[in-house]
Amino acid sequence: MRIEQIKAFLAVNDTGSFGQAAKQCGVTQSTVSRQVQALEAHLGTSLFHRHAQAKLTVGGERLLPHARRICQEWEKVEEKMKELLQGEQPELCVAAIHSVCAYFLPPILQSFCRSFPQVQLRVTALGSDRALKVLRDGLVDVAIVMNNKYLTATGEMYVKPLYEEVIQVLVSKDHPLASFETTTIKDLVGFPQVIFKDGYGMQRIVQDLFTSHGFDLPVAMELNTLDAFRGVIRQGNLIALLPQSALQEAVLDPTLAVVSIALDSGLPLTRDVVLVTTRDRLEIPTVKNFFNLVYNQTQS
Repeated sequence: MRIEQIKAFLAVNDTGSFGQAAKQCGVTQSTVSRQVQALEAHLGTSLFHRHAQAKLTVGGERLLPHARRICQEWEKVEEKMKELLQGEQPELCVAAIHSVCAYFLPPILQSFCRSFPQVQLRVTALGSDRALKVLRDGLVDVAIVMNNKYLTATGEMYVKPLYEEVIQVLVSKDHPLASFETTTIKDLVGFPQVIFKDGYGMQRIVQDLFTSHGFDLPVAMELNTLDAFRGVIRQGNLIALLPQSALQEAVLDPTLAVVSIALDSGLPLTRDVVLVTTRDRLEIPTVKNFFNLVYNQTQS
């Protein structure tokens, strides 16, 4: 059953003529006849008595009120789609990792709100894997996360790299590593670690790092807020590997110290932050405007 068939049925009923219905619908009479016949075939009953004036059969009378409601609902759908494609989207939902929400996004959000005051922004701080899942499930429009190729390497995902960020070690000022200018993975093995909870990209990076060097990761605690990381690290022998943006407040805290990590290659340990949406959402002006605003921020 197609909406054109329902519209043809209603036009014939309203005008009492297949010819007049064709004029009303802007098609040929044969087209209207085929559409009505296809609808009758689908429903398994005739809908009109075909005399000088087309009149409804019992089946047609039963269909009529439902057909009117179907067309009314379809008109509402068309109007909603028109509004969506014209950028009249009432809200925009964004999921981003905590450090992005805290430091990278605020000026962008302010700029977007000034340019598009009619759009309500909803921003949620989530781990990378969780953010990508809710994007895939249609619960948010844009995600700003650490790249996970297992979740983004699909045809529906549209991914843009934003920036590469150095990962360092957070320790208390009295920790044995606090005096190091640069440390290695081997140096870290003897100290219990605080890591992000499951579903966070940083947990995956840290675990993969230790595994690739042949070490077990000595996990003492799992957390999911930067304040909590700083609080427990201050207390003693625990350490945490965190991205540079998550350490902005720590470097100003006299009770904490930040130490660089050197890989075997001599290069620093880094993570990649990416901007992700789905290709169908990128066709929506509101989503496209926000996506471009975020991406252009890193290119300027």
